[in-house]
Amino acid sequence: MWHQQTLILSAKARGFHLVTEEITDQLTHLHRLQTGLLHLLLQHTSASLTLNENCDPTVRADMEQHFLRQVPENAPYQHDYEGPDDMPAHIKSSLLGTSLTLPVGHGRLMLGTWQGIWLGEHRIHGGSRRIVATLQGE
Repeated sequence: MWHQQTLILSAKARGFHLVTEEITDQLTHLHRLQTGLLHLLLQHTSASLTLNENCDPTVRADMEQHFLRQVPENAPYQHDYEGPDDMPAHIKSSLLGTSLTLPVGHGRLMLGTWQGIWLGEHRIHGGSRRIVATLQGE
C-alpha cells in the first residue's frame, strides 16, 4: 500500500512544539499498515522536524534557548528583507532538517518511550505549516 496526503499543522509561536498527535490524528490510513514506513516532508525553509523528548517540556525550552544563542538574529546576514528572524530560521531549518522517516507497526508509529515528533518553528510568526506524509507498507 502507498498513500500520500498533505497535513496542515496549526500556526505556532517560535519555539519547539510536540506535534506527534497533531500529525497522527490526520493520518487517515496509518491504522491500515501492519509493517511499513512513514515519511514526513515539511514544505517550508524556515521550520524543521526532529525526533526528541516527548515528556519534559523544559527540553524544548532549553533547545530553543540553545538555538537562539547559536544562531542569533542580530548577526550581519545579507538576507534580511523578510525580517531579522528569517535568515536565522533558514539556518536552523538546515541544521535540523525538514524530513523524518519513521517505522510503522500494527497501525501505529514505533517510537521509543520518550520520543515524539517536534516542529521547530523558527519564525516569530510562521503561520500554519504543511507536511507531505507518505505511507508505504502492507
